[in-house]
Amino acid sequence: MQGGHSGMDIHKDFGNANKMMNRILYALKDLSSISKIDGGSLRNAIPRESNANITTTNTELLEEEFYSIAKQVIDEYSTIEKDLEITLEECLAPEYVLSKNEQELLLKAIYTAHNGVFRMSPDIPDLVETSNNVARILVEDGTIKIGCLTRSSVESGKNNLANNIKSGFELAGFSVELSGNYPGWKPNPTSDILKVLDKTYQKLFDEKPTIMACHAGLECGILGTNYPEMDMISFGPTIKGAHSPDERANIKSTQKFWKYVLEILKDIPEKT
Repeated sequence: MQGGHSGMDIHKDFGNANKMMNRILYALKDLSSISKIDGGSLRNAIPRESNANITTTNTELLEEEFYSIAKQVIDEYSTIEKDLEITLEECLAPEYVLSKNEQELLLKAIYTAHNGVFRMSPDIPDLVETSNNVARILVEDGTIKIGCLTRSSVESGKNNLANNIKSGFELAGFSVELSGNYPGWKPNPTSDILKVLDKTYQKLFDEKPTIMACHAGLECGILGTNYPEMDMISFGPTIKGAHSPDERANIKSTQKFWKYVLEILKDIPEKT
């Protein structure tokens, strides 16, 4: 199964290969036993690939059910996932498969885990405030590991969603660890430094800059946690496909922003 996009595109409802795979395996759970699942890679990228090894005692019926559910998924995502592929191939028989009870709990837990936008910002139109990405699933040699990336510009909102997901997995008997905390950074449209840099940009390039908030983890969140009174903005060149294997930067815009940085440094007032 192949798809995938930047984690910053969470609001566009692109397909998550891990959730798609789980949907298919759930549809086949009475006909098959799971040996292995390997889906996703980086926590901050929407999973683009997922592979699973399963066994069955009724190949003909399983193939029929598989192609039926695969067609449904492909049809549902045909507008936004034009390159989506879902295929079935024969493989060597595995030495180990999950028990029916383990398989049932795993598939239901993943089904329950929220993926995508959890809450939109009430302050800024069309801005995602809180979301979760079911980023990594590895089932192999009797072990199950599932990694999610939960993010929010509001710390309490992030904790709320993390507890939501944690509760679902714990009900299924999983041990859950919350780690890699990345503090939220709430947008400040009235920022003084924003006004200064806006004015500098217009003076330098004779055009208005694009000022926006984005749903992404930025170092400003860490700085803001330790220095809550610090006024900050983040700016830089045009990046496409951020946090995905297709990430790339626009060289022309990089040159432009280097010129912008030099101009900003010229106007920094002397410390008194």
